[in-house]
Amino acid sequence: MRVTVSRKAHFNAAHRLYRKDWSNEKNELVFDKCNNPNFHGHNYELIVSVTGEIDKETGYVIDMKVLKSLIKEEVEDAFDHKNLNIEVPEFKNLNPTAENISVVIYNKMRPKIDGNLDLEITLYETPRNFVTYSGK
Repeated sequence: MRVTVSRKAHFNAAHRLYRKDWSNEKNELVFDKCNNPNFHGHNYELIVSVTGEIDKETGYVIDMKVLKSLIKEEVEDAFDHKNLNIEVPEFKNLNPTAENISVVIYNKMRPKIDGNLDLEITLYETPRNFVTYSGK
């Protein structure tokens, strides 16, 4: 039987949505307020879900202490109170949209989680806007 376990976390970060290869006018038209040259911030809420078989010995799908530690190392330490465009190498040439942030988080965590387990990232940029990515 497959079970999904989830852990919530959060981080605060600033970003600017824009493309270097577009004009200021086009960036403003497409990204509007999110194109502020002085950046803007969000209180991101993160849900990391892991699905798999329950281990017969431990009763766990994954040890939640391990998941908590992975989230801290791979996400919170890397993104919290950072300017994503300037301070996070993954976004040097990648627009830090919620979609791209969720894929980056997935790609950072996937190699650290047993391959027999499925991973899903849900990232809330605001209480009403969120994205989900599961590697597909």
